[in-house]
Amino acid sequence: MLGYLIGGAAGTAAACAAGYQSMAPTGQWFGQTFTGLERGAKKMALTYDDGPNDPYTLRLLEVLEKHNVRATFFMLGRYVVQRPEIAREVAKAGHVIGNHTFDHPLLIFKSAAEIKSRLMSCKRALDDAVGEHSNLFRPPFGGRRPAVLRIARAMGFQPVMWNVTGYDWSAPPVEHIERKVARQLRGGDVILLHDGGHLELGADRSRTVIATDRIIMRYKAEGYEFVTIPEMMRP
Repeated sequence: MLGYLIGGAAGTAAACAAGYQSMAPTGQWFGQTFTGLERGAKKMALTYDDGPNDPYTLRLLEVLEKHNVRATFFMLGRYVVQRPEIAREVAKAGHVIGNHTFDHPLLIFKSAAEIKSRLMSCKRALDDAVGEHSNLFRPPFGGRRPAVLRIARAMGFQPVMWNVTGYDWSAPPVEHIERKVARQLRGGDVILLHDGGHLELGADRSRTVIATDRIIMRYKAEGYEFVTIPEMMRP
């Protein structure tokens, strides 16, 4: 009986750990993903999910241009279809565009055919809107299992996660976003923020725009360089 209980507890713990690793941004159990450089590097990468979003993606572009910073945008295909002109403005400004699937499903629970379909539909939308773009892929919610990463790589995508987040998806105060980022930064970081919302177009990201402005000013003054994900990945 004791052995049964111990075995059951061990199985439960393993299942919990596996569940955690499937969503943990820096977890590597289910396959290698890019989460930044070694701690202490004087580089950081700003990344934005769930766009393009009218009007906040364009406002964000103004802030980035003011500071001469290039970022990485993981776009949703269905919004690219609806706002291709915004996606084109992002590309025209020299930012990197990656694949965030077509409609933001939790891929952990999708079949291989569904995973391929969501990735390919987003790729086609980006091809039509901006032409050539990166092969970077970020799973919605950060959710992945071994098959998700295996399929993505077989399709030529490179999975990218993050190690710092501003927890801005619920549009908290600007100071809250700044504090969350500041507490996690160690250098060499990939910072997750949002220029859109996966539920609908028009999500209020005004606070993220302001927080971006402040984050860049603060950390540039401390000697950090803001780079895109491909620049950070270079040896």
